[in-house]
Amino acid sequence: MTIELDQLTRPTPSTDPARISLAVTGMSCGACATRIERKLNKIDGVTASVNYATGIATIDADPDISAERLCAEVDATGFGATPVTDHAEAISSAPEDAEVRDLLRRLVVALMAFFPLADLSVMFATIPSTRITGWQVILTVLALPVVVWSAAPFHRKAFANAKVGAASMDTLVSVGVITATLWSLDTMYLHPDRSRPAPDGVWAAIWSSDAIYLEVAAGVTAFVLAGRYFEAKAKRSAGSALRALAALGAREVTVLTRDDREMRVPIGELVEGQRFVVRPGETIATDGLVVAGESSVDASAMTGESIPVDVSTGMAVIGGTTALTGRLIVEAAAVGADTKLSGMIRLVEEAQTGKARMQRIADRVSSVFVPFVFLITALTFVTWLLTGAGADRAAAAALAVLVVACPCALGLAIPTALVVASGRGAQLGIFIKGHQALEATRDVDTVVLDKTGTVTNGAMSVVAVLARESFGTEEVLRLAGAVEAASEHAVAAAIARQARDTVEALPEVESFEALPGLGARGVVDGRKVMVGRARLFDDHGIGIPPESARAVSKQERAGRTVVLVAVDGAVVAVVAVADTVKETAAAAIERLHRLGLRVMMFTGDNAYAAQSVADEIGIDEVVAELLPEGKVELIARIQEQGHRVVMVGDGINDGAALATADLGMAIGAGTDVAIAAADIILVREDLGAVADAIELAHATLRTIKGNLVWAFGYNVIAIPIAALGWLNPLIAGAAMAFSSFFVVSNSLRLRRVRFAR
Repeated sequence: MTIELDQLTRPTPSTDPARISLAVTGMSCGACATRIERKLNKIDGVTASVNYATGIATIDADPDISAERLCAEVDATGFGATPVTDHAEAISSAPEDAEVRDLLRRLVVALMAFFPLADLSVMFATIPSTRITGWQVILTVLALPVVVWSAAPFHRKAFANAKVGAASMDTLVSVGVITATLWSLDTMYLHPDRSRPAPDGVWAAIWSSDAIYLEVAAGVTAFVLAGRYFEAKAKRSAGSALRALAALGAREVTVLTRDDREMRVPIGELVEGQRFVVRPGETIATDGLVVAGESSVDASAMTGESIPVDVSTGMAVIGGTTALTGRLIVEAAAVGADTKLSGMIRLVEEAQTGKARMQRIADRVSSVFVPFVFLITALTFVTWLLTGAGADRAAAAALAVLVVACPCALGLAIPTALVVASGRGAQLGIFIKGHQALEATRDVDTVVLDKTGTVTNGAMSVVAVLARESFGTEEVLRLAGAVEAASEHAVAAAIARQARDTVEALPEVESFEALPGLGARGVVDGRKVMVGRARLFDDHGIGIPPESARAVSKQERAGRTVVLVAVDGAVVAVVAVADTVKETAAAAIERLHRLGLRVMMFTGDNAYAAQSVADEIGIDEVVAELLPEGKVELIARIQEQGHRVVMVGDGINDGAALATADLGMAIGAGTDVAIAAADIILVREDLGAVADAIELAHATLRTIKGNLVWAFGYNVIAIPIAALGWLNPLIAGAAMAFSSFFVVSNSLRLRRVRFAR
């Protein structure tokens, strides 16, 4: 069927402020993102933020500023950039594993070559009598794959930096590796006369060994690659929050033409005011108003609540939620960047971008540290020449400065501690995702808990069956369960599940009829059974006894969902359904209070249900009926009052709040969005893991601080020693390796951390 464009009900799209998204390539650390931001923000009329985790730059620019100009500015910093037409699509389709796999391959090659190279290089350099025919070729063959291929990312980045007059840690690593390699090749092949007889004693032999430093070049490459590999894994984990959120949106939508024919089009072609169709099981394409039809909608993606919402004509629906039962016709009220889902993506992205500016200390000081090292290296070389020492002596001292200053320990200080802490955390049911989680625990004083799926089990269960004396509980469940077993509604599923657990077998239901938004009815064992809300019984002229009405009112005040059961036209029971509290919740809240933490509960559920749960577990501060943006606003308000906030959640709607809080913790059984947006994942369902996580994070933070103090202190002490000529480059390489060993061994102490429960 061919449909002309003018048949579509498409109003003229409204014009929005210019927002441009760029996909940025070539970033290797958080400092790269910061440098690009600074470059873009220098342009008048531009406000830019760069998310290192996703590789996306989001820019608000004046209409006269083109995407091409912005790309040119990024290119001028030594990185690459291309315009992105669909921000969410760019995030959801970003490659997750290519960078990690590439780094792992390069690291494996570097490690496989480094160990034999280290043994042979030291032996041939210190004991000339061990040199066999072709020893130079053996060392060269082992070293070249590492210094050329494994170290290629550092060389490429250093070259790109050089073209724009910049320097980074990659520059220092690249120059050190290249210098050590070229000097070693020169010694082995072109100046064999540099060889000296080995003096007495092993230490003297090492001190006066020939200038062969291939193992230093390979070791530097392997150590720094290891740090980059762990960092890349953390980066991809951080970006997966946005990818999971972006994946919620529909990619295609069925729109209605002027003559009510249906047409499947890409979501990007849907415009405000246009009508579209949502069938059972489909994702609602965008925010809108129901103009026809009824359906039960799973809104947990946006509200986090487990009970589906019944919608009908005149009611609003939210994009990213799912229609479960009937067919809907919806009029689009917002499209593109104006939808609630897009708003959630922006909230998570803005929160993560803010954290990206808190990248590790090594990145923050690299702009000063790297030029400083090159300056000291040059001064060392020149000074030794001016004192009358030969070029060999001057070059050896300068190379020792380059090698000993290599930031291997600095690069490993955080990743190794995180890896060890992650292993220890796994034993406790805790997973720490990044260093920002550790920094955030320093002054944490407030814990905010989501209700559904965090404090509660996240699934509906029957909590009360109030039957008339002539009907026992088991008989009520047998009849009601038979009817509800044929329904798809969450409340029906809870009743049917409880019935199956209570009676041996449910009878068959005949003449079943689902009544959307009201309940269901059918014939069981020849008896007419109806299960549903009070309105259903009013519509069918079935009176509700006063005692049943009082029971309904009491259960609803407790925040429970209530249905009535009628048999042969008479109400025989009231059934209350609710999301039950986790068994360990009360004890966990008590423990958090003992730790001196303020505990609050946020939820999108109604006030009655929220207060009922809070009273049961001992929480005094509760805020109910919150949308995702409301949670974000309240957390921000608490932070403005000087508090540091831990947010614990599990739903898609918690993603933005988890990213906004100083420390986000996600229940491991929760959604991918919550897990990706959080800083700490609680694998076990016990809320006591919250306190364990805070204590583990404190211990890890102390370890990282110790590592950083050592790494910086090592450079402060070792660089002057190397510049004075007191370090042979080989010894400098060993000192660099020992520094890294100290950082690793200090991190391993986290495996023995114990916490009192």
